[in-house]
Amino acid sequence: MSSRFSLSPLLIGVALLAGIVVYLNLPEDNLEQQGGQRATPVKTAFASIEALPITIESLGTAVANESVNITAQVTETIASINFEDGDKVKEGELLVQLNNSEERARVEELKANIDEAKRQFTRISDLRQTNATSEQLLDEQNARVKALEAQLDIAKAQLNDLQVRAPFTGLLGNRMISKGSLVQPGSTITTLDDISVMKVDFSVAETHLASVAAGQRLTASSIAYPGVEFEGVISNVDTRLDPVIRAINVRATIKNKDNRLRPGMLLTVTVEKRVLNTLVLPEKALVPVQDKQFVYVVRDDVAHQTEVSIGERRPGIVQIIDGISEGDEVITEGTLRVRDESPVNVLNR
Repeated sequence: MSSRFSLSPLLIGVALLAGIVVYLNLPEDNLEQQGGQRATPVKTAFASIEALPITIESLGTAVANESVNITAQVTETIASINFEDGDKVKEGELLVQLNNSEERARVEELKANIDEAKRQFTRISDLRQTNATSEQLLDEQNARVKALEAQLDIAKAQLNDLQVRAPFTGLLGNRMISKGSLVQPGSTITTLDDISVMKVDFSVAETHLASVAAGQRLTASSIAYPGVEFEGVISNVDTRLDPVIRAINVRATIKNKDNRLRPGMLLTVTVEKRVLNTLVLPEKALVPVQDKQFVYVVRDDVAHQTEVSIGERRPGIVQIIDGISEGDEVITEGTLRVRDESPVNVLNR
């Protein structure tokens, strides 16, 4: 009698364990019938027709509108410097004066000689009117005046060569010389750049040749200014393609009023080819399965896995060519927890 009662707890434990095993292995349909499947919380978006720009992206290099190394034309010592590093100068402004004492003395000498030669020419001309001198002597004096005037022009040109002036309006770079130093032709005094307008040189693949033309608008961005876009216009498309990389060089101009862009900067250039009015979805709604793309369409709070064909992609959005229609509600968040024909709870309605 006592042995039967001692076995009863063991029998009870075995029975409970068997019940748990049976419950865990029940078919999913039986579980749904007993308690119902729990709705998965998700967020959705509606497929809509929107403007989708088709663009070309390339890397370009910023170039100054005008750029030059300021140098001297003759070998001479520097008498005065009339600029500081980074000054903005106007066209024709005097930057450096070289020692010109000898040339100024030569100019003054020639002016005095010309004045004397003209007086002699006037005196001989008066004598010629009374036949007191010959026509030949008058012509010789006239030739002497013209020769001296030609020498004066040369001396003035040599005097001007001793002045270094800005060839155009722009920003100066660092000063490379000091007062009293000797400069020679080709020695860099400073640099001058016109950066009020920047040129951007970039290349476009041969396949996009028909999509670029002079006058076409574009945008450019730099890592130096995150989130800032600079608007520009294509100014020229080169006449030749590079036969090695099958690309063509393109030049654009960008207004640079605040001087933020500088020569040599690397820019990401985006050229708009055309704009499509097409069906689009947030890119995060896509569920890739092997080489196919699916989305979950919500109807009556039930997710339906639907295969779609996609086209162009842009950051955050994707073009839908086939599979769904405008206005369809598609899951964008929670797709990893959803299964086909499972109930969902849309949180953002």
